[in-house]
Amino acid sequence: MEHNEIALEAQVSRKVMAARLAVGLVQGLLLYWLYAASRDVAWPATAPYLMAPLLTVLLIVPVLLVSSLGHLAPRQAAAWLLAALAVLLVLALHDVWRGTNSYSFLSNWNDKPIGSPSMLLVVFSCVFFFIAHALVMAGAQDGKRIASYNTYFEVAWKLAIQLLFSAFFVGAVFLVLYMGASLFMLVKLNFLHKLLEESWFNVPISCTAFSCAMHVTDVRPSIVRGIRTLLLVLMSWILPVAVVLVTGFLCTLPFTGLTALWETRHATSVLLFTAAVLLVLVNAAFQNGQAVVALPLRVSARMAAILILPIIMVGIYALGLRVVQYGWTSDRVIAAASLLVASSYAIGYLWAAYQYDTWLRPLAVVNIFTSFLVLAVLLALFTPIADPARIGVNSQMARLAKGKIVAAKFDFRYLRFEGGRYGQAALEELKRSAGPDAALLLREATAAQALSLKQRWQPPVRSTAPVSVAANMIVWPAGAQLPASFVAQKWDAMPDDRKPDCLTIKDGKCDAFILDAGGDGKQQVLLVARSYANLGRLFAAGADGNWTVVATMSYRDTACKAVIEKLRKGEFNLIDRPYKDLNVGGRRVEFEISDTPEEDCSKIK
Repeated sequence: MEHNEIALEAQVSRKVMAARLAVGLVQGLLLYWLYAASRDVAWPATAPYLMAPLLTVLLIVPVLLVSSLGHLAPRQAAAWLLAALAVLLVLALHDVWRGTNSYSFLSNWNDKPIGSPSMLLVVFSCVFFFIAHALVMAGAQDGKRIASYNTYFEVAWKLAIQLLFSAFFVGAVFLVLYMGASLFMLVKLNFLHKLLEESWFNVPISCTAFSCAMHVTDVRPSIVRGIRTLLLVLMSWILPVAVVLVTGFLCTLPFTGLTALWETRHATSVLLFTAAVLLVLVNAAFQNGQAVVALPLRVSARMAAILILPIIMVGIYALGLRVVQYGWTSDRVIAAASLLVASSYAIGYLWAAYQYDTWLRPLAVVNIFTSFLVLAVLLALFTPIADPARIGVNSQMARLAKGKIVAAKFDFRYLRFEGGRYGQAALEELKRSAGPDAALLLREATAAQALSLKQRWQPPVRSTAPVSVAANMIVWPAGAQLPASFVAQKWDAMPDDRKPDCLTIKDGKCDAFILDAGGDGKQQVLLVARSYANLGRLFAAGADGNWTVVATMSYRDTACKAVIEKLRKGEFNLIDRPYKDLNVGGRRVEFEISDTPEEDCSKIK
């Protein structure tokens, strides 16, 4: 081992170290340039078809180059990096072309359009190139297109630990720098503190430190190997606990049924995460297939390999129900792709678990095969082959055309914010629709395209057109009438954050409770919006006759259906506060009463 380590240090020479540091510094300077352009809304940030590919390439290719130096021959490294560059350009250009409004990697506080890849593309590109780089490095090390599983194991885990500890090293560097800045501040010297506030310093330093850490971990393989062994041993002993929990969960399903599972609306993601945990823990115990493993871990690993398939089957069933009920969306397409990969693992691991004459040895073949499947699936998702936006938009439009969903309940904003160019084309098509719902489709499609909408779940823009306040109210107790002055008041002058939508937006609905909350014979109006979780607002008329908000009802209470139902039925009474308020220099200071077990919403009868 010592001889191999010396050989590696000779291979990774000082010139390689200098080259790695130079790559990190250049990467940092270029990333700062792009960051500054984004901040100032300047070129190339204003050219999406240039900015997004540049940013994506500069985030990933330099890391691949740093890792390749000293391990790949110049010709091999050039071929691999050119291939990686081509793939990244295709992915980034398609990401810009499809024009989705998903979260971008760079935020812009000037609220002006800038070019930036989507966060989803950046995350999945990192996953794609981690797998691809490990496959390339292992193949080069063995001199084969398909390397041995032991080589894949060594290279992949070394790369994972390098990346993890390089990120940790960057954090440690800045921790020390901030400590130094605090020390200098003690003697009234703030130059380092100001320096750490400058992005032109932080970005290059981060990239250079990351490259330095990649080099240090590369020339000390024994340290990386020791950390990997310790990490895998610790993780493998979590496996029996995970097996017990998952087995218990599966055994309860015949008694509890699946209804409660579907009501969570995120069952598929939880099941996928569970399958991923089992996969990681099984591989932590299996390692390269040659490790000496204790009998309890061998039994647990075999059981976990069997349990993955039923978990995935339940996840497929859960996703299938959602698709049948609500059609395909971008998220469901990605979930389906994840389930496809997970199914490959599950079937392969089940096959390996029943090979009793070997210690899960077929896992090596399954892991290698599925790695290539993951690459293929990711390429399909982020190119026109299986673009989730295209599939989701086509599915939703088909449901509307077939009458599976009525126009009044159709999610037009999904087309705008999740459908990209496909969604925009669909909205234009809806605006030209004929038939009994033509007016509704035109109005809602136009509203979804409004430039004032920045997020999918943004509340509707407040209208300046006259609104019938009385028509928007469901008044309680039944038969009661809103005060005439309340209905006649002009609400547009009141700040938006002080009033519910039903006062200014057509078709906004509120429950209006007529109360005498003060106990003085004067009427107050409690408004609780029906559209989404909102504060309840208690309005009272002042001496000038204008109605203003005098108190609020918390989200915790308005979200409790039992509370609202009791209010509608008039099943409540007024009680005094247990503690009087304080008058401190003319300012009222209220005591907030601590929660008690009796205040639990589920316990209201």
